[in-house]
Amino acid sequence: MYSERIEKLRALMKEKNLTQLLVTDTASIFYLTGRWIEAGERLLVLLIRQSGKPVFFINELFPEKESEDLDFVWIKDTTDSIALLAEKLEKEEILGIDKNWPSGFLIRLMETTGSAKVVNSSLLLDLIRSRKDEEEIQFMREASRLNDDAMTMLIDALHEDMTEKEMEDRLREIYDSLGAEGFSFTPIIAYGKNGANPHHENSHRLLKEGDSVILDIGCRKDNYASDMTRTVFYMEVDEKAKEVYETVLEANRKAIDKVKPGMKFSEIDQAARAVIEEKGYGKYFTHRTGHSIGIEVHEYGDVSSANEDLLMPGMIFSVEPGIYLEGELGVRIEDLVLVTEEGHEVLNSYPKDLQIIR
Repeated sequence: MYSERIEKLRALMKEKNLTQLLVTDTASIFYLTGRWIEAGERLLVLLIRQSGKPVFFINELFPEKESEDLDFVWIKDTTDSIALLAEKLEKEEILGIDKNWPSGFLIRLMETTGSAKVVNSSLLLDLIRSRKDEEEIQFMREASRLNDDAMTMLIDALHEDMTEKEMEDRLREIYDSLGAEGFSFTPIIAYGKNGANPHHENSHRLLKEGDSVILDIGCRKDNYASDMTRTVFYMEVDEKAKEVYETVLEANRKAIDKVKPGMKFSEIDQAARAVIEEKGYGKYFTHRTGHSIGIEVHEYGDVSSANEDLLMPGMIFSVEPGIYLEGELGVRIEDLVLVTEEGHEVLNSYPKDLQIIR
């Protein structure tokens, strides 16, 4: 599996006339090797060439076992790690690097090699990672199934004595009980008018009758991320809030219905946006319709008016339209959607019909 992914990367490198590439992103190293290592300030590099074993530069502090598919170069804290890396490079050849590699490492490498032939090659891995293989799809299904269960348990715990922060703590306990590997992002628990901020930070506000409740939650399972949002109402819902909810729900469903190979990401965004604009709430839908997801909760590719890329089988992304009325409430409904050969599969199954919690 990992060798197949590396060969896909090499094929793209060949198309770009790139003979050597440094992979330094934690998630991408995991994708290519199955090893998740948080290196912090220490050097961690996977050197990919057009042929031969990838070379793995890793600090001795990390308890990794050597394997036949990689050539290991072990580094001590007292080692000049950049000098070791430079010895393995072809000085006259263009070098591909990750866009997020710290500049301190890059500048030191360029000084050591005397070379300025460096290009940002992150897009190569982004493109490969954007189309999930069957194992990844199974991991994503399982992470989403677990997230559905967590949403059920979290909503069951909702009552007027709970603050937003206490709901966050309860969610952490729920994920632990379900065998998740922690949050995939800090959850958003937004009561009432707090929901008008799409990126609200959880507060000590207590729940009260008539509140809308946005629950934007996600966990990690098998090193893959889940993400889902539901909005419910506590004790009662007024007619305006009901109209807003039904508008967002229709936008969510219309956008998902459009998902199939060959459609543009921008067309999915427009399908959601058109519903909300038609109902007069267009200016209150203030963000893109969705984002790609996989090992990381936000990956390359988004569902926005600016993205003209075509949908392809294996892509997984969120569809999460919302309406945000300052001083009143917010409503967002989010599902993860897999592009299949014939159309799409929604990875979430938690109900979306308007729900009043009593």
